[in-house]
Order: sequence, then structure tokens, then C-alpha cells
Amino acid sequence: MRIGLYPGTFDPVTLGHLDIIRRACALVDRLVIGVAINRDKGPLFTLEERVSMIEAEVHALPEAHATEIVVHPFENLLIDCAHDVGAGLIIRGLRAVADFEYEYQMVGMNRQLDDSVETVFLMAEAQHQAIASKLVKEIARLDGDVSKFVTPSVATALGGKFGTDAG
Repeated sequence: MRIGLYPGTFDPVTLGHLDIIRRACALVDRLVIGVAINRDKGPLFTLEERVSMIEAEVHALPEAHATEIVVHPFENLLIDCAHDVGAGLIIRGLRAVADFEYEYQMVGMNRQLDDSVETVFLMAEAQHQAIASKLVKEIARLDGDVSKFVTPSVATALGGKFGTDAG
């Protein structure tokens, strides 16, 4: 069984994230979506809210029915999380050159920790390349329309956090 790990903070999950999840399903038999507990980032949504949002969004994907998808919170090293879930593949989404520079360093460090775990990069589709959770939150906070970047239910959740009509 090919097991892949797609890690991230997912604060909130965007259409770009869902695009990578959809495409990652074609590469593995089991996809573990690792939701990072990253206290340094100070997430807007609680861990429970992020896990619940991802589970709801993934359930709606047609690809989710052909691939086993599990949402798994983690707070340890990424490579340790990969070991915990039995993943031999880490899946990362890339939007721009800046992403690649950071991810390239991460791959090098992870390979030093365990060279049996491979990393695969999936380029975001063109219409999703500009989407960043940080920017989506800023647009929602300023009462902008985020409907081009997130699903309606995520837009509603953002609006609830900021007391706006983000969708």
C-alpha cells in the first residue's frame, strides 16, 4: 500500500489545498492529511476546527471515494509524523519560487533524518497559485469576498471568525 502524507497548517483549507489533495489521491492508496499544531503561526482556527473543516471538504471530493483519506493532527517533526502514519512519501504543494526555496531546504533536512522517505512536489494549478491562507484571512478580516479562494462553508467559517460576510 502506498501511503502519502500531505502536511500543512490548513488555517483555513483553501481551494489550492483541495487541488493538491485531489491530485495526490492519484499517487497513493492512502493519503494522510497531517494538520500541524504550529503554535508559532498562531492559527485563527483551533486544531479541532481545522480538522473538522478538512474532513468536511475532503468528504465532498469525488477522488476521496477511491483513496482512503485520513486527517491526522501532529506536533512532532514531519519525518516522525511520516513514520507514525507509515508514509513513504511526503506530498508538498508549490505555488511559486519562494515556496521552492523553503521546501528544498526541508527536503534536504528530512533526507538527512531518513532518506527512505521521498518528497514529491505538486505544482498548484494556475488558478490557485496566488492563494495563500494568510492572504485569504486578511481579505476576510477586511470584509472582502473570498469565494474565489475557499469553498462556501470555509467562507462562512471565516466570516464567523471576523464578524463579516466573507463569502
